[in-house]
Amino acid sequence: MTERTDLIDRIWERDPTVWTGADEAKWLGWLDEPRRMRERVAELAEFADGAKADGLDTVVLMGMGGSSLAPEVLGRTYSARALHVLDTTHPTAIRALEEQLDLERTLFVSASKSGSTLETRSHSDYFWKKTGKGAQWVAITDPGSQLEALANERGFRGVFHGEPTIGGRYSALSPFGMVPAALVGIDVDALLESAERMAERCRSDEGNPGYALGAGFGSGWSEGRDKICIADTEGGFGLWAEQLIAESTGKLGKGLVPAPGESPEGPDRQWVVPDLDGAATLGGEFFRWEFAVAVAATWLEINPFDQPDVQAAKDKTNEVLATGQDPSLEPVGSIDELVSQARPGDYACVQAFVAPSEEHDRLIARIAGELRSRTGCVVTHGYGPRYLHSTGQLHKGGPNTGLFLQVVDDGGEELAIPGKPFGFRRLIRAQAAGDFESLKERGRRVARIHMEES
Repeated sequence: MTERTDLIDRIWERDPTVWTGADEAKWLGWLDEPRRMRERVAELAEFADGAKADGLDTVVLMGMGGSSLAPEVLGRTYSARALHVLDTTHPTAIRALEEQLDLERTLFVSASKSGSTLETRSHSDYFWKKTGKGAQWVAITDPGSQLEALANERGFRGVFHGEPTIGGRYSALSPFGMVPAALVGIDVDALLESAERMAERCRSDEGNPGYALGAGFGSGWSEGRDKICIADTEGGFGLWAEQLIAESTGKLGKGLVPAPGESPEGPDRQWVVPDLDGAATLGGEFFRWEFAVAVAATWLEINPFDQPDVQAAKDKTNEVLATGQDPSLEPVGSIDELVSQARPGDYACVQAFVAPSEEHDRLIARIAGELRSRTGCVVTHGYGPRYLHSTGQLHKGGPNTGLFLQVVDDGGEELAIPGKPFGFRRLIRAQAAGDFESLKERGRRVARIHMEES
């Protein structure tokens, strides 16, 4: 038996010693999820048809990280204008979304594996106060969670259980991805059929697409090529892949650095083009990359299914909120100072705690371009707090090769969160302050600038 065959077989046999021999076997439910979910296609279609029959023709998905990124990419890929993904705590963005909605015709989907995600629960409480009709609400969560209890108490239209043996970043083909897709009319069966075919191909020894991709990631990493430059796609596939790679591999001082849209020219880089031939093939590509990252983790000798450093920023945020004071977000350092610390093999990261918008996309792109030209490094970027649930694990647990530039604004007018002693403005400012302190504690090179000065 070849080493390749042995590795493939052991993954499908749920052998945790392929990685670290810890609790990996508990997190391999994603291997069977395409088949399991195909058995539920009729159920999802019936539920979606019922919602549409009641005039609910707009869907707001509230989730973070693994609960939001797959729906975001699905919505973009299928041009599903009825789907709005809310994964920011910036008051300006929340107000802007509310102004777009006809609240009486909106179905709100609260998605949280744990059922206690602060951002998602805050979004849910805010819009519940605006509607208060259980028939307009759906929950996606693991069995027995706080969110399930709340959904039952409030009489939600439906509760869809996630599979407890699947972590958030591996949940694209589970109810967390497929329920929102079905609600906006995406052909879920075609997606899952593509995923099922890919799963079968990823069992084989010869011509195994997932193994080939993952072996490339792993062997490239061992040769010092740890930046994964992902070609742009119309649906923004890299946005989803970014979390999968960063949160799975960025730990114990190691990690692959996903860099969507970056040039492959450089000795520390690998170039990958997502294999997409029609929208439905996105299902198979989700599975291929999931399998690939599990394979790559065997080269890094890490557990790809835990996230030991994600809690750090959450704890710091809670400390800041507990003071009852408005967080101080004074400038710290400068772009010049940050650039002066660049070393070969580093990467730069723009962390923007501002409202997602086309205008701010352009601003971030301009800042990224400056960092790229002045350092010669790969540059990544993300909106806060979204990136805290995706690449934040890599930033704090991965190699100390990042140059982090936090961009903040004043947050605008406060927007109250029902039942909380703080509003969304204070929350996003606390999240920025908390992550900055968490990075500093780990000896990361970090600066903060105000958007107005950039």
